[in-house]
Formats: sequence, C-alpha cells, structure tokens
Amino acid sequence: MDKNHLKNLLEDVKSGRMDTDAALHQLKKLPYENIDFARIDHHRCMRSGVPEVIYCEGKTIPQIQGIMEKISQYNVNILATRATPEVYAGIRDAITDCVYHEMARIAVVKPRPVNPVGNIAVVCAGTSDIPVGEEAAVTAEVLGNHVNRIYDVGVAGLHRLLAVCDDLFKAHVAIVIAGMEGALASVVGGLVSCPVIGVPTSVGYGASFGGIAALLSMLNSCASGVSVVNIDNGFGAGFQASLINKAIAKKDC
Repeated sequence: MDKNHLKNLLEDVKSGRMDTDAALHQLKKLPYENIDFARIDHHRCMRSGVPEVIYCEGKTIPQIQGIMEKISQYNVNILATRATPEVYAGIRDAITDCVYHEMARIAVVKPRPVNPVGNIAVVCAGTSDIPVGEEAAVTAEVLGNHVNRIYDVGVAGLHRLLAVCDDLFKAHVAIVIAGMEGALASVVGGLVSCPVIGVPTSVGYGASFGGIAALLSMLNSCASGVSVVNIDNGFGAGFQASLINKAIAKKDC
C-alpha cells in the first residue's frame, strides 16, 4: 500500500465516503497480509518507495498469481524477476495488464510511465553477459532511472571500452557486468569518478567455478569505489544503482 492509497483512505473516512469499519478492515492488512504460503508486505512501498518484488524461481505459478493479485490491488510497476515465459503466461492469465522483458526475465505488472532521472550506465563485458545486464537495466528503468546500455566492451578488446569513455563519464553510477575473470569492473573503476557496482556472472569455462572467480576478482579490485553484488544478481545491482542515482539527482535539483 503506497502513501497515496493510505492518504486517500484517510480522506474517504474524513469525508464520510467510507465508514470506520470498512477502513479498519483495510488497515488490518497493514503491515502485511497472510495468504498461507506468503505474507504480503504492503508497507514495503511506503518504506522504500518500491512495492515488494516477486522472485519467481522456486515458486509455483498459482503462488505467484496469488501474491501478484494481492500486491496489484495497491501498487503499479510491480516487478516479477526470474520469470520464465511460462510464468509470464500464468501472470497474464491472472492480470492482463502486464509486459514481459524476455532477455531480462522480468515481468512488469501494471506498467506505468515514469519520468526518468539521472544517468545509470550498464556496462557488459560480453554478449553472454547481456541477460544479467538487461535484468539490471530493466529494473533500474522501471524504478524511474535513465539507463544507458554499453554492451560488449570487455577487456579482451580494450579499445572498445575506451571508445565510449565519454558515455561512462556522464554516469552517476556504473553497473559493470562480467564473467570469466571479471576484470572489467576494475578497469571501469579506474576510469570513472562515480560509484561502480560490479556484477560477476556465471559465464565462463570450468575454472571460473560458475562465477566465483569473477566474484573474487571484483571483491579484490584495486580500484577504489567498486562494490560488488552476488553472482548474476542484476536485479540487486539495478536496485542499488537506483538508490544512488536518485540520491544524486535529488541533490542536483
């Protein structure tokens, strides 16, 4: 339940359009609503400005539908991450007002236009890293940020990255996504003055250990200002970048 919904509820009671019993019934669902297999956090949007995000892996389609139906009563631009096409079809059966970003594996329920602020650069080392990059980019866009995608600029061809330095210098925060040895985060960290969020991916041959090699490389970066999220966690990087970017954009206003 966002702040506007709660404000409207109080105004309805004040004006007499809603009696106190009806209002109490809605308020009982705060701060969460128990639907047996999940406890829906309706206060999330009031605290953080973002509705509860549904992580779809490990959940059944009926469970996802049930959670989404509850959250969508009070919120728009609701993210369902790691959603397969089958999961999206199930969401669409329950709520037709939704869109699917296949590469990002994200469904957005009740998508609404936002006025993007600031500048987030999403930088991918290779084409194989793009699904994680798109998860970060779509997350940031839905949360109301301007995103600049810079893909396939890994260290194996460093001239490709140097050719887009002007784009990097304009960013308030850079999300750098790389597998293999994960060196790109350190390189970008040495070029820019903005915060860098490293996202190690599971892309790579056997000795990359499913992204652990890239994770350790990024954690041991000698470039100052590089922080790291978990392996393949594009959503987490996009969310964190949004917090940083909006704080900077707000300061600039």
